[in-house]
Amino acid sequence: MELSYRVATHKDIKVIREIANKTWFVTYEPILGKEQPKFMFDEIYSEDALANQMDEGQTFILQFLGDDVLAFASFSVKTDTVNTFKLNKLYLNPDFQGGGYGRKLINEVEQTVKNLGAENLDLNVNRYNKARFFYEKVGFEIIKEEDIPIGTYWMNDFVMRKVLC
Repeated sequence: MELSYRVATHKDIKVIREIANKTWFVTYEPILGKEQPKFMFDEIYSEDALANQMDEGQTFILQFLGDDVLAFASFSVKTDTVNTFKLNKLYLNPDFQGGGYGRKLINEVEQTVKNLGAENLDLNVNRYNKARFFYEKVGFEIIKEEDIPIGTYWMNDFVMRKVLC
C-alpha cells in the first residue's frame, strides 16, 4: 500500500482526536504525571479547540496508508520571524512508530511549507520528550529553551529549528 496525504478539514477532527488520544498520554504522563497532560489535552484537543486552530490558520495534514489514517501534523506561519513556519503538532499512531512514517510525514510538511516560501521550520518539544532525538535525526537543532504557562502549569520546551534552504 502507498502512503498518501491530504489537508484535514473540520470533518476530520474526530480522527485527529483519536490519534492524539492514542499518543498524548503515553508520551506525556511519564514526563508530567496524570493531571497536567489531561488538562493540556482538554485545552488543545477538544473539538472546539481544534476547530479554532484550523480557523485561525493552522493547516492539518493527514497521513494515510491505504484507507487508514496513521498520523497527522499541523503547521502555521510563525508571525514573529520572516519566512519561518512552525510545526505545531506531529503525532503518529504508536502502532506504526519506527516504520519511517514520521520521517515521511515531516518531509511532506517541509516540502509543503517550502512551497509556501518557508526558509525555516521551527517546533517546540518538551525538554524530556524522547521525540527530541527524532527531530535531531531529521535535521532540527535546538536554538533556545522556552517556558510557557498553560493554565496553572508550565510547558518546559526546547525550541528547535530546521533550515530548509
